[in-house]
Amino acid sequence: MLNNEASKKILTSQKGLSLVEILIALTLLAIAGTFVVGSVLDNLREGEIKSAKIQIKNISGILTDYKRKCGSYPTEEQGLDALIAAPTVGRECRRYPPNGFIQGGKIPEDPWGYEFIYKSNGRDFEIISTGPDGMEGGEGEDADISSKDI
Repeated sequence: MLNNEASKKILTSQKGLSLVEILIALTLLAIAGTFVVGSVLDNLREGEIKSAKIQIKNISGILTDYKRKCGSYPTEEQGLDALIAAPTVGRECRRYPPNGFIQGGKIPEDPWGYEFIYKSNGRDFEIISTGPDGMEGGEGEDADISSKDI
């Protein structure tokens, strides 16, 4: 057994971490955290882009079904709303399903909460997600995602 003085000496001879050592450790943790957060944000962005492409493909498939039943794609004036309710303007669709082509009665928004843009010349169509900035055009991270590019 150690006497009182010996145990006191052991306790007081142990060194703690200096302020500089603590600051260095915190700095290293902050740098590592930056890489982790950056990686997570990149993965999130990639996931949103993949989700937009999947949604565009799904809507494209529904438009193909619309053309098969109605004889043509919806006009730009009718827009994607023609998939949830029978068009009241333009060409009539005699084989329009009673509940529309999309269940739930709502056209989905892109992953950033914006409406898809629909363009059609009658023979073909294009569906566009304006991307994270919500504006047509853009480059890099703000580039549009088009059915023509998928």
